[in-house]
Amino acid sequence: MAIVSRQERAPDAVPTRRGADLPLRRLAFRAMATQCEVQYTAPAGNDQAKRFEAAAQGWVHAFEAKFSRFQPGSVVSKINEAAGREWVPVDAETEGLLSMCDTLHFMTRGILDPSALPLIRIWDGKADPPAIPTPEAIAAALSLVGWTKVKREPGRVFLPQEGMALDFGGFGREYAVDLVSLIAKDHGILDSLVGFGRDLRATGAPPGGAVWRIGLEDPGNPDETLGSVGLTGNAVASSGNDLRPSALEGRRHGRIINPRTGWPVANGCTQATVIADTCLQAGMLSVSAFIAGVEQGLELIRSCPGAEGIILTGSERAQTRGFFNFVAST
Repeated sequence: MAIVSRQERAPDAVPTRRGADLPLRRLAFRAMATQCEVQYTAPAGNDQAKRFEAAAQGWVHAFEAKFSRFQPGSVVSKINEAAGREWVPVDAETEGLLSMCDTLHFMTRGILDPSALPLIRIWDGKADPPAIPTPEAIAAALSLVGWTKVKREPGRVFLPQEGMALDFGGFGREYAVDLVSLIAKDHGILDSLVGFGRDLRATGAPPGGAVWRIGLEDPGNPDETLGSVGLTGNAVASSGNDLRPSALEGRRHGRIINPRTGWPVANGCTQATVIADTCLQAGMLSVSAFIAGVEQGLELIRSCPGAEGIILTGSERAQTRGFFNFVAST
């Protein structure tokens, strides 16, 4: 899957050597509603690390300001505010992201839908008291959802119905992870682990190791792990439901909404984890596999060359044939 923009290579960036003698550095900051962390190796005594960290944070914050629906002046906010009224001009970078939405929607067979924000809004987990939307409210929101309804022409985009709204949150973090990994490479950094929440991409290896070891969270006990995988030159993403109380007595609803039904996912899956060449691919497949369920989810993962995954339910661990190749030995 193509990356639509990237950081220019630093003019004096020379690839550093790999090896256990290079110190492991850590960059941590908060962006895109999650904790962002980059572990990487760089020699002591030069400005390489400083230049990389400034470039990485600068790009992430600029990307968030431009494309987050929570930023009042962002491109996405302007598109949503103009729904049902007028076309909105967009630049080449935005057109590239919209084209990426086409690809993601197609590859997930419509499961990943960037126009599903009306549904996300009515399932407001922060409401006090929490409330289950009425069937009428869900039907009304569903009528505003559908990526194929979005109208596009060169240099502009239009949401034809008032109330329609876009949200790039379904792939924005993963895309940002990939870009920060490229920025590291452009600054001559050969060993890095970029992680934004549950979305990670690895290149090279840490000092003294052959792979980056990533723990897999136990969905029933977030403080524990079910094991770990070893990565080098690939990415991993996990999707699962952080359960929250609902207004229905005795029931709980997760945060991931199925845009085809309008209801939170309730197919028995507790977590889907995918390893792929890029974080964008891994994230796209993990969330769509989680929504689709075990059988269709594994089929989706297998449809992407090089991708491997595991889907957990309360009683089952279903995985693709090659997933065990990444499982790290204890």
